[in-house]
Amino acid sequence: MPMIDVYATEGTFADKHSLAKDLASAVMRWEQVPDLALFRDNTAAFIHDLPADAISNAAGASNYVRVQVLTPVGVLDRAKQLGVVKELTDISPSHPKADGASTDTPTPAPTLPTPRGTSSPATRSQTVSMAEAI
Repeated sequence: MPMIDVYATEGTFADKHSLAKDLASAVMRWEQVPDLALFRDNTAAFIHDLPADAISNAAGASNYVRVQVLTPVGVLDRAKQLGVVKELTDISPSHPKADGASTDTPTPAPTLPTPRGTSSPATRSQTVSMAEAI
Protein backbone atom coordinates (compact mmCIF):
# COMPACT_ATOMS: atom_id res chain seq x y z
CA MET A 1 0.00 0.00 0.00
CA PRO A 2 1.25 3.51 -0.69
CA MET A 3 2.89 5.63 1.99
CA ILE A 4 3.60 9.34 1.71
CA ASP A 5 6.23 11.09 3.84
CA VAL A 6 6.49 14.88 4.05
CA TYR A 7 9.59 16.40 5.63
CA ALA A 8 9.61 20.12 6.48
CA THR A 9 10.92 22.48 9.11
CA GLU A 10 8.81 22.84 12.24
CA GLY A 11 5.85 25.15 11.76
CA THR A 12 5.70 24.93 7.97
CA PHE A 13 2.13 23.56 7.92
CA ALA A 14 -0.58 24.65 10.36
CA ASP A 15 -3.03 21.79 9.62
CA LYS A 16 -0.91 18.69 9.17
CA HIS A 17 -3.85 16.29 9.48
CA SER A 18 -5.74 17.89 6.58
CA LEU A 19 -2.58 17.98 4.45
CA ALA A 20 -1.90 14.29 5.13
CA LYS A 21 -5.49 13.33 4.22
CA ASP A 22 -5.40 15.33 0.97
CA LEU A 23 -2.06 13.85 -0.09
CA ALA A 24 -3.21 10.28 0.63
CA SER A 25 -6.45 10.84 -1.31
CA ALA A 26 -4.52 12.22 -4.29
CA VAL A 27 -2.23 9.18 -4.43
CA MET A 28 -5.28 6.88 -4.33
CA ARG A 29 -6.78 8.76 -7.30
CA TRP A 30 -3.60 8.37 -9.34
CA GLU A 31 -3.35 4.68 -8.44
CA GLN A 32 -6.96 4.39 -9.64
CA VAL A 33 -7.96 2.12 -6.79
CA PRO A 34 -11.63 1.82 -5.76
CA ASP A 35 -12.81 4.07 -2.93
CA LEU A 36 -13.02 1.18 -0.46
CA ALA A 37 -12.11 1.06 3.22
CA LEU A 38 -9.34 -1.44 2.39
CA PHE A 39 -7.49 1.20 0.35
CA ARG A 40 -8.46 4.23 2.49
CA ASP A 41 -7.26 2.47 5.64
CA ASN A 42 -3.94 1.46 4.08
CA THR A 43 -2.94 4.64 2.24
CA ALA A 44 -1.31 7.02 4.68
CA ALA A 45 0.70 10.22 4.77
CA PHE A 46 3.08 11.21 7.54
CA ILE A 47 4.08 14.82 8.18
CA HIS A 48 7.53 15.03 9.78
CA ASP A 49 8.47 18.30 11.52
CA LEU A 50 12.24 18.75 11.57
CA PRO A 51 14.34 21.43 13.24
CA ALA A 52 15.62 23.98 10.71
CA ASP A 53 19.19 22.79 11.27
CA ALA A 54 18.21 19.25 10.17
CA ILE A 55 17.67 20.33 6.53
CA SER A 56 20.21 21.94 4.23
CA ASN A 57 21.16 22.34 0.61
CA ALA A 58 24.80 22.74 -0.46
CA ALA A 59 24.54 26.51 0.05
CA GLY A 60 23.26 26.10 3.62
CA ALA A 61 19.58 27.01 3.11
CA SER A 62 17.01 24.97 5.03
CA ASN A 63 13.90 26.23 3.24
CA TYR A 64 12.79 22.95 1.64
CA VAL A 65 9.84 20.59 1.79
CA ARG A 66 10.40 17.00 0.67
CA VAL A 67 7.53 14.71 -0.30
CA GLN A 68 8.31 11.03 -0.86
CA VAL A 69 5.76 8.52 -2.15
CA LEU A 70 6.27 4.77 -1.87
CA THR A 71 3.96 2.61 -3.96
CA PRO A 72 3.86 -1.05 -4.98
CA VAL A 73 5.97 -1.82 -8.05
CA GLY A 74 4.17 -1.19 -11.34
CA VAL A 75 1.21 0.73 -9.89
CA LEU A 76 2.30 4.08 -11.32
CA ASP A 77 3.54 4.16 -14.90
CA ARG A 78 5.61 7.21 -15.95
CA ALA A 79 2.53 9.28 -16.89
CA LYS A 80 0.93 8.58 -13.50
CA GLN A 81 4.21 9.36 -11.72
CA LEU A 82 4.33 12.76 -13.40
CA GLY A 83 0.65 13.35 -12.65
CA VAL A 84 0.95 12.52 -8.96
CA VAL A 85 4.05 14.71 -8.68
CA LYS A 86 2.16 17.66 -10.18
CA GLU A 87 -0.87 17.15 -7.95
CA LEU A 88 1.17 16.73 -4.75
CA THR A 89 3.21 19.79 -5.71
CA ASP A 90 -0.06 21.74 -6.06
CA ILE A 91 -1.60 20.40 -2.82
CA SER A 92 1.22 21.16 -0.38
CA PRO A 93 1.43 24.93 -0.86
CA SER A 94 -2.37 25.24 -0.92
CA HIS A 95 -2.53 24.30 2.77
CA PRO A 96 -2.44 27.01 5.40
CA LYS A 97 1.03 27.77 6.68
CA ALA A 98 1.89 28.16 10.31
CA ASP A 99 2.18 31.76 11.51
CA GLY A 100 5.07 33.52 9.83
CA ALA A 101 5.77 30.79 7.25
CA SER A 102 6.07 31.83 3.62
CA THR A 103 3.42 31.00 1.06
CA ASP A 104 5.83 31.01 -1.89
CA THR A 105 5.02 28.47 -4.56
CA PRO A 106 7.39 25.48 -4.47
CA THR A 107 9.30 24.32 -7.50
CA PRO A 108 9.15 20.57 -8.25
CA ALA A 109 12.34 18.64 -8.78
CA PRO A 110 12.62 15.72 -11.22
CA THR A 111 11.37 12.36 -10.01
CA LEU A 112 13.07 9.06 -10.62
CA PRO A 113 12.15 5.57 -9.45
CA THR A 114 14.47 4.06 -6.87
CA PRO A 115 16.36 1.14 -8.44
CA ARG A 116 15.24 -2.29 -7.32
CA GLY A 117 17.20 -3.58 -4.40
CA THR A 118 17.73 -0.18 -2.77
CA SER A 119 14.48 -0.44 -0.84
CA SER A 120 11.95 -3.15 -0.18
CA PRO A 121 11.64 -5.33 -3.32
CA ALA A 122 7.87 -4.77 -3.20
CA THR A 123 8.09 -0.98 -3.43
CA ARG A 124 9.23 1.70 -5.81
CA SER A 125 9.89 5.20 -4.60
CA GLN A 126 8.83 8.32 -6.45
CA THR A 127 10.10 11.46 -4.76
CA VAL A 128 9.19 15.07 -5.32
CA SER A 129 11.16 17.77 -3.58
CA MET A 130 9.68 21.21 -3.31
CA ALA A 131 11.75 24.25 -2.44
CA GLU A 132 10.04 26.91 -0.37
CA ALA A 133 11.21 30.09 1.22
CA ILE A 134 10.11 29.63 4.81
